[in-house]
Amino acid sequence: MIFDLAILGGGPAGYVAAERAGRGGLKVILFEPKNLGGVCLNEGCIPTKTLLYSTKIYDYASHGSKYGIIAPEVTFSFSEMMARKNKVVKKLVSGVGSKMKKHGVLVVNHFATISEKTKDGIKIEAGSTSYLCKNLLVCTGSESMVPPIPGIESCEFLTSREILQLESVPKSLTIIGGGVIGIEFANIFATLGTKVTIIEMLDEILTGMDSEISALLRKEFTQKGIEFKLKSRVTGLNGKTVTFESNGVINEITSDQILLSVGRKANIKGIGLENIGIELNRGGIKIDENCRTNIPGVYAAGDVTGFSLLAHTASREAEVAVNHIMGVADKMRYHAIPGVVYTNPEVSGVGLTEESAKAKGIEIVVHKLPMVYAGRFVAENDTFQGLCKVIAGKKYGEILGVHMIGNPSSEMIYGACMAIEAEFTIEQLKQVVFPHPTVSEIFRETAWEF
Repeated sequence: MIFDLAILGGGPAGYVAAERAGRGGLKVILFEPKNLGGVCLNEGCIPTKTLLYSTKIYDYASHGSKYGIIAPEVTFSFSEMMARKNKVVKKLVSGVGSKMKKHGVLVVNHFATISEKTKDGIKIEAGSTSYLCKNLLVCTGSESMVPPIPGIESCEFLTSREILQLESVPKSLTIIGGGVIGIEFANIFATLGTKVTIIEMLDEILTGMDSEISALLRKEFTQKGIEFKLKSRVTGLNGKTVTFESNGVINEITSDQILLSVGRKANIKGIGLENIGIELNRGGIKIDENCRTNIPGVYAAGDVTGFSLLAHTASREAEVAVNHIMGVADKMRYHAIPGVVYTNPEVSGVGLTEESAKAKGIEIVVHKLPMVYAGRFVAENDTFQGLCKVIAGKKYGEILGVHMIGNPSSEMIYGACMAIEAEFTIEQLKQVVFPHPTVSEIFRETAWEF
């Protein structure tokens, strides 16, 4: 049998592509050596958000008196939190499997490699069996990056995978890297009483997000006891001790656990890309706006491209690839990809930041309002002010970026994504009716500042 589409990897790109292609009537085979769902579902997005929600409930319960709720001696069970996390993951993995069956996708639980491209199609080897396909989608994801820090080969460090398997809450935790993953784990463990220290090489956390918003989150976390070592370069690891240089001074910090969270790299090793000559770029697979590689019939999506390492980007790229295979007009756009940090408070952003607009030479107008201008936010947040920032083009007033800190901005940012995709102007946004009272009204209220 010749499959219309073979997919390497069962993460947010792979299983979405399989479902969409199966729904469209294509014969699909998906290769996934581990569990369906990939890193996102099994050891990334879903388990971390499950734990973040548990710690948010614990945080609210511990400070319920602010809202007139008295709950003395609030405690938590880390083992039960972890058990619930595993239960949620298992349920969602099962759901993905059911969806594959529903749409006729053949799932092969073996590591697959690309063998060759012939006149009949692309040959894939998995286990002891060969498969032939007309089209191939490579979406093998990414893995934690491990930099060549002196002493790291003998150091007992954790990555985002191992830390999700801890059986007890560490008394102290040093996190190397102040990106999204590191910040979210800092939130989880600091809420549970861990003394958390974050070492970041740059002058601010959450690189790529709005710097003012990032600074506000750092300030809020500092008040919660998290210590930040910015502009600090890790120079060595020894057991549970991290050595780092800051402003020319060498420092050391020893903790119960060390979390290494300095980014991720594309999984391209051993899958046979070289056998058919797939072109690489910046450590990932190079693709065009249709998610095509340089080899006809071969596509790539998700983290393996090394470009936008987000689950929702991966899923959308997968849809674009499948649409191109099926002859449906579509192309990938990256100007309205949202970024979210699921901490308490949440951080969300989409489009241009002030920094990126300046770097591109785009003239902008910026206005912002504290979240407390939305009545619903005041009703549900006792002390934190929050912030909503809207960035518009100076000449036409088109919405170019929106950045927020405050709950539940993760559930609100899609409206800004739609506004940017639809090329809404500030004046058009003012004419949209928002429900009252909602926190989302802050988006519209900020527009009225222009």
